[in-house]
Amino acid sequence: MATMTAQFRKLGTNGPEVFPLALGCMGMSGMYGATDDTESLATIHAAIDQGVNLIDTGDFYGMGHNEMLIGMALRFFREKVLLSVKFGAQRGPNGVWLGFDGRPNAVKTALAYSLKRLGVEYIDIYRPSRLDPTVPIEETVGAIAEMVKAGYVRHIGLSEVGPETIRRAAAVHPIVDLQIEYGLVTRGPEAKIFPALAELGIGATTYGTLSRGLLSGSQPAKAGDYRAFLPRFTAENLARNQRLVNRLREIAAKRWISPAQLAVAWVLAKQPWVVPVVGARTRAQLAESLGALEIRLAPKEMAEIEAVFPPDAAAGTRYGEEQMRNLDSEK
Repeated sequence: MATMTAQFRKLGTNGPEVFPLALGCMGMSGMYGATDDTESLATIHAAIDQGVNLIDTGDFYGMGHNEMLIGMALRFFREKVLLSVKFGAQRGPNGVWLGFDGRPNAVKTALAYSLKRLGVEYIDIYRPSRLDPTVPIEETVGAIAEMVKAGYVRHIGLSEVGPETIRRAAAVHPIVDLQIEYGLVTRGPEAKIFPALAELGIGATTYGTLSRGLLSGSQPAKAGDYRAFLPRFTAENLARNQRLVNRLREIAAKRWISPAQLAVAWVLAKQPWVVPVVGARTRAQLAESLGALEIRLAPKEMAEIEAVFPPDAAAGTRYGEEQMRNLDSEK
């Protein structure tokens, strides 16, 4: 498979240059129902073959399964990719969420286990997956900074935090990117978070471009799919959101492209320092997302799309009520 030629994007002032799309691997470890490790490995290798050089994971995806899967995939490809790892989410043996731990010693312990599961000597971008409300962000970032100095981490990132936390973290150590949900039906970061990132010279790796498959028409699996509990997929909201999906499909059809490709192309066109993280679980899904790199949207087309998708277009919040209440990025 030939490598795609694409203009790389830089993660912030001090960060690395990356392919314009990153591969997010959460869905390869059961969050959206049954998975196939063989297909997952093939998808990771296909992404690398196409030039994708940023792979994103979390130590709590599948209780370490995702890191071990990536470690297997990268056994002979480590120098071709940058690894972005989120840490800190606490889970029980039954998968229940138990909170977040951002204490310095917990940071270093989590890193040690991630290095072992991934089979690598360093992680390129290490980030707390959420803000620990009981631990100052300066302490969490300070602990990662010590690991940078020791050679176990190359860069520091953040995830789902607001402008004040971003500024406090950046005062401790350079931050290369913020990972945050962003897409046609999740435009909240445009108001305060993106302006802060632009001011501070910090990039963004954005997930949820398709709102977990909502915009591509994907439905939650009957078993093991956490989307069934998300507000946008509940019966009444889903019916309202389906009308948005239909409109997106109509606009995409004019260009002879898929709704998913249009959604990814829209994000790519918004800011040159935003890198969408696509959660492809199969080679077919990956190929579809990569097709968005060939699409150029004119200002008139962007305006048409945004007329259909104003910031408050979606019915239902992106997470459940309790999570939304605890997200620093939503405050």
